[in-house]
Amino acid sequence: MERHGQVVRITPGMRERYLELHAAVWPEVEATLSTHHVTNYTIFIHGELLFAYYEYVGADHDADMARIAADPVTQEWWTHTDPCQTPVEAPPGTPPGTPWSEMTEAWHLA
Repeated sequence: MERHGQVVRITPGMRERYLELHAAVWPEVEATLSTHHVTNYTIFIHGELLFAYYEYVGADHDADMARIAADPVTQEWWTHTDPCQTPVEAPPGTPPGTPWSEMTEAWHLA
């Protein structure tokens, strides 16, 4: 199992829209995440900052993320959520257009 943390800012004026969307995430989006080995997905909000945490239980994270990104329903979902998100300063090597920045785990209590 891999733990992943990500961070992104809420676009000014889009906080309520983001929360409204996530009060009723589309079941097809949730099913796609689950099918591709994403579990325990949680998004926290702190002011205008979003922190996401999920656990990956598959064998090929990059391939599963690509399959999620190729899903037409997920792509449609992102047309609603992406305008709500503004990238933070991303680490070197982050692909352009990636709103969420991957965080490096600093400590974990097992």
